[in-house]
Amino acid sequence: MTDQQTPTVVVDNLHVDYKIFASGKAAKDRRSLLSRQRGVRVVHALKGVSFTAYEGESIGVIGHNGSGKSTLMRAVAGLQQPVKGAVYASSRPSLLGVNAALLSDLTGEKNVILGGLALGMTPEEVEERYDSIVEFSGIREFMDLPMQAYSSGMAARLRFSIAISRNHQILLVDEALAVGDKEFREKSEQRIRDLREQAGTVFLVSHSMRSIKETCTRVIWIDHGTLKMDGDPEDVIREYKKST
Repeated sequence: MTDQQTPTVVVDNLHVDYKIFASGKAAKDRRSLLSRQRGVRVVHALKGVSFTAYEGESIGVIGHNGSGKSTLMRAVAGLQQPVKGAVYASSRPSLLGVNAALLSDLTGEKNVILGGLALGMTPEEVEERYDSIVEFSGIREFMDLPMQAYSSGMAARLRFSIAISRNHQILLVDEALAVGDKEFREKSEQRIRDLREQAGTVFLVSHSMRSIKETCTRVIWIDHGTLKMDGDPEDVIREYKKST
């Protein structure tokens, strides 16, 4: 935590439920839900999670698959409505995930332009930062091709490069550093550290304990929807590894 102890995100007794059919398909339509009530079950994705994040922190979020990590990030970003509790943020959080939408029928170049505009840049700012975005992604020779021609790794690299082209007070990174070669991962981790040092708050969801240790100042362990542990990266990761 920083000396100023300025909070940026407060998660207060957060509960998130999903209603799904027995087939595993999410129940989204109320009429179909009522008509198939016997086949519906409720999944308690988050169960009373509470913590406060501060300026200058880089917080790793760890846990096994299905533990609630991505649900937590979506709730912090305002994309998932809680059934109980609340999330308070000092500015609008930006969620970057490997599944973030880019337009597959447009070229990489067009997606950089649209992505920059979506982040709130002016056309002039997009033009000014275009080369640095492309250079960071390492896929300059493919920028004139439609996104549908990209591999999943190339697309994820471009998403990350667009998202970190501007500073964020609150940035949520969900597994985005798991793509690319060693050089790209190292560049990505350094950019996360740069954002943190600019008094931003970064959340990093990752299965790579090495990335967490080298990037984060604090770790939150989510286990079956509950906050199992919150503290120093070495301590939390050590206990997490014992459990697995």
